[in-house]
Amino acid sequence: MTTPEQAPLPDNIHHYTSISEVPYEISKYWHQRHDIFSKYDDGIWMTDAAWYGITPEPVASRIATDLAGQAPASKTVLVDAFAGAGGNTIQFALSGRWSQIFAVERGKWHPEVLKCAKHNAEVYGVAKKIFWISGDAFVELPRRLKKLGKSTVVFASPPWGGPAYTDYEVFDLSVMEPYSLLHLYRSFSTVTKDMVLYLPRTSDLRQLAMYDDEGEKLKVVHYCMHGASKAICVYFGATGGG
Repeated sequence: MTTPEQAPLPDNIHHYTSISEVPYEISKYWHQRHDIFSKYDDGIWMTDAAWYGITPEPVASRIATDLAGQAPASKTVLVDAFAGAGGNTIQFALSGRWSQIFAVERGKWHPEVLKCAKHNAEVYGVAKKIFWISGDAFVELPRRLKKLGKSTVVFASPPWGGPAYTDYEVFDLSVMEPYSLLHLYRSFSTVTKDMVLYLPRTSDLRQLAMYDDEGEKLKVVHYCMHGASKAICVYFGATGGG
């Protein structure tokens, strides 16, 4: 029987089993691999770039649990707009809460990342519960999913512009690259007002408060591991549960 370590992998996809194989830039993430995927040793696939943006499994699991409990029963469709290597998507599928889950990843530019996500979902036994979309979320959501708007929640864990965001005591979301807060909100609110944004823990809360056009306070939650905040989620519309 061929083991995950022995099987030839697609180009630019890796399952590192020893620190000697790992590029220095991502070595600290590899050391956290079992926090990122508890089933890493079962043959998880990653690209080198995917390590930077993956949500650690305990955080992704808690977000999935929180959203499952907070979103109204009428919300039955979950869209992961930046699926990456599948960290969040897998946990949404494992929750059993959603009748449909769509995972969008920019296949034209990063086809290997979507391959990783599909494979990793297979490792967790949930690949068949997810509808995979290769494309740009800003194009695909309005085109394919607008008709599902009333039943849809969009979850977005966008790129933050690289590790440089940690240099800021308060992170300016208007200059987040490649997508600013304004761009994210305007784009996804054409599909649904019910969305969750996964953002840097140092995000400027004053900027976020400007996006509640109903006059009610947004729900902002810090998600922590080992006693330290990893990121925040901002719950818009009905996703905050109140």
